[in-house]
Amino acid sequence: MMVIRPIRADDYPALYDIAVESGHGFTSLPVNDELLMRKISRSEQSFSKNVSGPGDEGYLFVLEDTETGEICGTSALEAAVGLDDAFYHYHLGKVVHSSRSLGVYKTVDILTLCNDYTGVSELCTLFLREKRREKNNGRLLSKMRFLFLAEFSYRFSERIIAEMRGVSNTDGSSPFWQWLQEHFFSVDFPTADYLTGIGQKVFIAELMPKYPIYVSLLSKQAQAVIGQVHEKTKPALALLQAEGFSSRGYVDIFDAGPTVEARVEHIRSVRNSKRLQVLIGEVKQGQPYMISNTQLEGFRATWLELDVNEHSEHVTLPAAVAAALDVNAGDWVRVSRI
Repeated sequence: MMVIRPIRADDYPALYDIAVESGHGFTSLPVNDELLMRKISRSEQSFSKNVSGPGDEGYLFVLEDTETGEICGTSALEAAVGLDDAFYHYHLGKVVHSSRSLGVYKTVDILTLCNDYTGVSELCTLFLREKRREKNNGRLLSKMRFLFLAEFSYRFSERIIAEMRGVSNTDGSSPFWQWLQEHFFSVDFPTADYLTGIGQKVFIAELMPKYPIYVSLLSKQAQAVIGQVHEKTKPALALLQAEGFSSRGYVDIFDAGPTVEARVEHIRSVRNSKRLQVLIGEVKQGQPYMISNTQLEGFRATWLELDVNEHSEHVTLPAAVAAALDVNAGDWVRVSRI
């Protein structure tokens, strides 16, 4: 059975392997022993914190095969970004150059460096190991965070974002960054990407151009990838768009991948989720549902085909699934269609 749970200290070797496998462009999992262990420790502290609002908390989850104990993937939620380190984006906007006397009117795209998303919550660190990309594993790993958001909404902002991985070549280089590197930096994309992942962002403020960049001045290759996602990221983007996420013109400062956003109460899986009391018994075949318990530190989630009556206040779970979720008859769970 595939079960989502909070990460533990003894998951470190698996998390390191996932960081290596994720490759360039996955800044939230740098291949760095100290920082990965710090992420695990911060997550454990965040789950144990007693909070009344979003702060500097990060919740890191893993997908575990309960039969083998193998860690198959990871995903995370940041409660409020940019409170400790500056959180940079480019915003794609427009300026108009016009002259009535000459009869000239021209609209030009520009990129402006900003910190507009400071304080919002973030979906991040989503990675499913390639050999486990089957059935509903990817959907569970991504969408179970919406059950956590619905159950513990007071821990998060009303608005949530997700930064989508932008286009990069097989050697790890980014067409967008190549232009910035040529004109403003002497640091290649993998190095800049890694420095950001380990929290060394001072160079951005020091070297990034302070004024808006005219998109027409960029190379054709750089222009072509603005707002585009990596081939392997297309399924994740489609999933979020189906949940109600959309782009408002913000892109990553390194690879120009799009950032999508939504208000938490408008996310489909949050809006359609509901709390039900557990009954233990045989389950009729039905539709695939995500199911989570309502515990914080002991959070567990999985998926199962269920026959859920729209007006019922109960859901029947097999004994094995109830045990995996650490719930008994009469306990509450939260369910939402996958």
